[in-house]
Amino acid sequence: MKIVFAGTIGQSGLGGQVWATLQYLLGLRALGHEVVYLEDCGPESHVWRWDTAEWTLNLDYPEAFLKSCFAPYGFAGRWIYRTDTESRGMPLADFQRFCKTVDLIVMRAVPFRTWRDEYDLPRRRVFIDVDPGFTQISVAEGNDRITPGVARADKRFTVAQHIGEPDCPIPTAGGPWLKTVPPVFLPEWPVADLAGKDFTSVMRWRGFHEATFKGVTYGQRDMEFPAYLELPRQTSQTFCIAAMGIKPEELTAHGWSALAGEVVSKTAASYREFIQQSRAEFSVPKNAYVKTRGGWFSDRSVCYLACGRPVLIEDTGLADWLPVGEGVVTFHNPETALAGIERINADYERQRRAARHIAETVFSTDRVLPAFLEAAMS
Repeated sequence: MKIVFAGTIGQSGLGGQVWATLQYLLGLRALGHEVVYLEDCGPESHVWRWDTAEWTLNLDYPEAFLKSCFAPYGFAGRWIYRTDTESRGMPLADFQRFCKTVDLIVMRAVPFRTWRDEYDLPRRRVFIDVDPGFTQISVAEGNDRITPGVARADKRFTVAQHIGEPDCPIPTAGGPWLKTVPPVFLPEWPVADLAGKDFTSVMRWRGFHEATFKGVTYGQRDMEFPAYLELPRQTSQTFCIAAMGIKPEELTAHGWSALAGEVVSKTAASYREFIQQSRAEFSVPKNAYVKTRGGWFSDRSVCYLACGRPVLIEDTGLADWLPVGEGVVTFHNPETALAGIERINADYERQRRAARHIAETVFSTDRVLPAFLEAAMS
């Protein structure tokens, strides 16, 4: 098939977002499909420059970042970054001609703010929700930045594995919602033999505002992580957090090692290296993911698993669909988090093997993407 895959790499400027999309691009190409990457900013390119700490509307910065991300993987000339008035990368006329032959256009995370005529040309249009709860609440409230684009999709997917179930409060607005999981392209994420000493994480303390639906407030990580701030004082296990949106001293004061998340995630390579040099992931999800128990699992965590790094994660309702206990260990409070640390360290080699096995059997692109495409095109 011919596929246009849309993401937010240039607008984010972060290695984590590069990999969240690159897993799909590499996986789809390996399956024999022809893929072009699209980033449509709408009216203007409003991008935060991590190097100068300022906003820019100039396309030079995201263009340079995209070139550096795609060139090593053979996608030079196979991407376009555009606004209402200008574009970079693949010539716009070439892209518009390509759209006439496309079978599928995929919008990951952010639906298009400006709907253009060529987006009606592919046989199918789908949207992938990676922020479950927040996305559906936005649609239920008629948010004009997201609702029209979601409505244009023929199929809508979400990583919330329990959406629509009686005990899951995520609204089904904008649905029906089909289920998928974040994929990992295993050839680029081999098992890393030499494990580091730290349990690590790459996180954004607060990305957006909390959301309120039917009188219940669903928050970001800043509402969930404080319960675990004293954890390093309670164990001999060491931790290193690469964080954005919080001053490092607010973590180091409680015994955490802290790095600037934008430095660790400066490139796709630096992001991967940080994960490979970890002992395990320590993951506290957003408050909304924990509170809704929708079964969310991170595109970052699948990278840890692929490297043979166990994932210690606060439970979001995972046990009903994902093997937990070995490779993935869940917790509900500081006490069970400490027990999870002990469990991983007690038989680390077994946990490492289990982590890779889960990556291979649940999250590998050659397992996730064929099912996704079949559902998208049916």
